[in-house]
Amino acid sequence: MKSQQKKQTAVLAVLLFLHCSLYISPAWAQDDPEYRMEVGAGLGLMAYEGDFNGNLLKGMQPKAAVVAKYKMNPRMAWSAQIAMGKLKGSTKNVKTWYPYLNDHPMDFKTSLTDVTVRYEYNFWPFGTGREYLGAKPLTPFFAIGTGLCFTGKPKVTWAPVDDPIIIDGEPYIPETEDATVSGVLLFGAGVKYKLQDRLNLIAEWTMHFTATDRIDGVVDPYGIKSTGIFKNTDCYSALQLTVTYDLWAKCKTCHNDRD
Repeated sequence: MKSQQKKQTAVLAVLLFLHCSLYISPAWAQDDPEYRMEVGAGLGLMAYEGDFNGNLLKGMQPKAAVVAKYKMNPRMAWSAQIAMGKLKGSTKNVKTWYPYLNDHPMDFKTSLTDVTVRYEYNFWPFGTGREYLGAKPLTPFFAIGTGLCFTGKPKVTWAPVDDPIIIDGEPYIPETEDATVSGVLLFGAGVKYKLQDRLNLIAEWTMHFTATDRIDGVVDPYGIKSTGIFKNTDCYSALQLTVTYDLWAKCKTCHNDRD
């Protein structure tokens, strides 16, 4: 009889503990502060996508970036980024036929700086789970944004040919473009992971659509002038790994995004 009473007492104690934990755990889960901002830096690779390259990963070059984010809530943020890198491309082995260029191969290299602002949406609330009930330390996200890109004057190298085109007694070489400034529309996706309470790791891929055909130094390679803001224009893609640190804690009692 005493053994049965002990079992009943133990069961009641467990049930009482579980009942109390339903009310206590949310308080434990939300003890840490939420933060309004993230700042950090990233390293990655970028690739030219244009008339002379249709492969998203071909010819990737190094890039570096500084990042600042304003977090509206655990699902949404505004992000500003300044990135610098290199682009390169070549008409060699291009399957598309272009007047002059297929018989007279060229390579180009150029520097690129872009300044962008974008909106990010997390598929799940992002956090440790102790500052916002239901937050996850790992979440995929997508981004859309706009900005400006600045490219230097492309360094163009023409391959020597045995039978150049002669105009007015001189070998003909098309003129290349100068430095450019262009608007950019970007789309991207990635994954965010909480390394520590205030330290975040972000892996992302973005595609940048420009409004210029001058990045590679050659405009309208078919010799036909194109019209339209994004028609026959150059693009670039980027893979980036970023580390950010949380700043600017919210007031727990008056500005917390909690259930």
